[in-house]
Amino acid sequence: MKAMILAAGRGQRMMPLTAELPKPMLKVQGKPLIEHHIERLKRAGITDFVINLAWQGDKIRDYFGDGCQFGVHIEYSQEPEQGLETAGGIIQALPLLGEQFIVINGDIFTDYDVSSLLHIHLDDGEGHIVLVENPPHNPDGDFTLRHLDGNSPKYTFSGISRFHQQFFAGIAPGSHRLGALLREKLAEQLVSTELYIGRWDDIGTPERLAQLNNSLAAQQNESFSHSQIKGAPYVG
Repeated sequence: MKAMILAAGRGQRMMPLTAELPKPMLKVQGKPLIEHHIERLKRAGITDFVINLAWQGDKIRDYFGDGCQFGVHIEYSQEPEQGLETAGGIIQALPLLGEQFIVINGDIFTDYDVSSLLHIHLDDGEGHIVLVENPPHNPDGDFTLRHLDGNSPKYTFSGISRFHQQFFAGIAPGSHRLGALLREKLAEQLVSTELYIGRWDDIGTPERLAQLNNSLAAQQNESFSHSQIKGAPYVG
């Protein structure tokens, strides 16, 4: 199965960090966000990737090339500089993707186990999306869990999903947003959902990026300190 990493967004809210760099190339723990996704997907056994490009896309292509140095294979879907929105970008890349494929936003950071998506069963035209608890910047959420009624709480779409190619059938090429399409397909009961309770960060502003790096650094230091204590010799 192939995975598509969405990397064509302009990243206006991340200025000035994205003045000459695409948002998914911003670094977390010393490496670009996209690299974290590639490593996580590779551990799940996924080694074929499609990355869509628009603003400063050459920076991504120059860094990753065909993926061989990372032990994977990467193809690129070039979009106009303004991008095609999420659904439009996926639709343009369909010829490069298989019958079913995973999609991940390039500007998130998560410890979600993507191998679980390999075991999802999708029929023709169906999709599956991962929801997370609402972050402070999206307190009202996006979608309810499929098996609950309309009065149930809403959760935030994580930007992690799996689709059957026919999910996008009949939609003309061009700029299309994914949110409206998901609501339409949810109403038709063609989308399954899951709620993930774990690490998930939307890197939407410079402040959030700094908070994430600080949080991970503190976590790493704490783990190192605990390992040092466990490894210390006993002195009676």
